[in-house]
Amino acid sequence: MRIALFVTCIGDTVRPEVGRATVTVLERLGHEVVFPADQTCCGQMHRNSGYPVEAEALASRFVELFSDYDTVVSPSSSCVGTMREMHPELEGRLFELSELLVGRLGVTDVGASFPYRVAYHPTCHSLRVTRVGDAPLALLGAVDGLELVALAEAQECCGFGGTFAIKNADTSSAMVNDKCKAIIASGASVVTALDSSCLLQIGGRLSREGAAVQALHLAEILAHPAAA
Repeated sequence: MRIALFVTCIGDTVRPEVGRATVTVLERLGHEVVFPADQTCCGQMHRNSGYPVEAEALASRFVELFSDYDTVVSPSSSCVGTMREMHPELEGRLFELSELLVGRLGVTDVGASFPYRVAYHPTCHSLRVTRVGDAPLALLGAVDGLELVALAEAQECCGFGGTFAIKNADTSSAMVNDKCKAIIASGASVVTALDSSCLLQIGGRLSREGAAVQALHLAEILAHPAAA
């Protein structure tokens, strides 16, 4: 299958390794991944900040840029959810990575090995907008050597919420503190999620706490090759 990658703003500027990992996983499964080089923001931050006209201009540009591709993937449930809400016609061809793998391609075992204890944080968008369900857990459960540990209050928000973390810094900090306490208490050495934005929030707090827990995107775990 020929699949177009929407890497997202955060993926492009802060976490490019997540985009590379997404390509690694899909190519390992035999798919061709193409990257439209003119892609920019989907408009989510503008929309959430009260600039609907500017958001729609960016979203419309996205639709036009990816119009030639039957299947588009992004390692971000928040960006995928935002685009599908603004342009419902994208439903069925724009996917978050885990829902593409499990729901569209019917794959759970991507040939990965990752011998660590992992906690999964279900992000707000993956729960309530894209509604990916158990797809990420199915993928993690098929990774060789991975031990999935329970995370208390897993469905609680990490406090990022785009500009919420900036406009409501004290509340955001309290929320991520609670989230990180639960992650540390789980005994995990790695926390994973579907959104790099949330992982920046969580990983930043874990680092400041001096916690020995690494924040990795699901794609980064799935990109680890099987043990020889």
